[in-house]
Amino acid sequence: MKTFDAVVIGGGPAGMTAALYLLRSHLNVALVEKLSTGGQMLMTERIDNYPGFPEGIEAWELADRMAAQVKSWEHEESARFNDEVKAIEPGEELHKVLVGDEWIAGRVVLICSGAQYRRLGLPGEKELTGRGVSYCALCDGNFFRDKEVAVIGGGNSALEEALYLARLVKKLHLIHRRDDFRATKCYQNKCFVNPKMQILRSSVVLRILGETEVTGITLQDLKNGEIRDIPLDGVFIFVGFEPQGSAFFPESLQKDGHGFLITDQEMRTNIPGIYAAGDIRSKTCRQVASAVGDGAVAAHNMMSYLEHHGK
Repeated sequence: MKTFDAVVIGGGPAGMTAALYLLRSHLNVALVEKLSTGGQMLMTERIDNYPGFPEGIEAWELADRMAAQVKSWEHEESARFNDEVKAIEPGEELHKVLVGDEWIAGRVVLICSGAQYRRLGLPGEKELTGRGVSYCALCDGNFFRDKEVAVIGGGNSALEEALYLARLVKKLHLIHRRDDFRATKCYQNKCFVNPKMQILRSSVVLRILGETEVTGITLQDLKNGEIRDIPLDGVFIFVGFEPQGSAFFPESLQKDGHGFLITDQEMRTNIPGIYAAGDIRSKTCRQVASAVGDGAVAAHNMMSYLEHHGK
């Protein structure tokens, strides 16, 4: 079984940042990513709010730049594993990680498996994601300036994002399948008096329309059964997040009610030597910038842990 100082699970901005810090310290690092590096940021076409790029940057280009920087610090003791993590078995000195059919071990392990936006599974949703369907107003809202959009959802995140979008767009349809919104009253009150918003209660979207980009939605009124098409330029879906990778989490790893990993501000989980960073953490802000910060903090504390435990 191959043994490493650190095992980093996930190749998103948190994992790549942590790996960069660890490799620069010439630690023996295993990098595990089953898909392409970049993580959740590849779900958006362009990133306009990452510091250092005043003109914005294509998401794939930022991911490639991060990956190239990590690669420039890789050395013969480091290793890459392009397969799925199936299990983690915590230990006192070494934590075992099952990658594909191979067990590896690390003195410290960092989980950066990320989160994914919860989908509705609507016809057209998958095909038009990044082409008018979005799950992040802060990331993509500027592309819809002075256009007409819909926001689907009834919780705090949906109404917060709707209020943000209302500053940019010409008109916004706020769609919720129930009569009552789950969001706090302060958000509801602001939305209900916003002149740009049309509130559509007891309504569901049946499909998202468009061939190469969003052109509208098909909406059904649940009270009278009426079905109609609404022309639109974009659809923002805010029905929550769900963690990725939870199937391989040890049972003893502490999670919140939604399955996200609970850490302290130093990215430490409740199991000594196991850390978590980025969107997999239980937190409210899920952005590239915050993930990079998490990765840096995690790597710093992983190095400190190794120093105090004989490295």
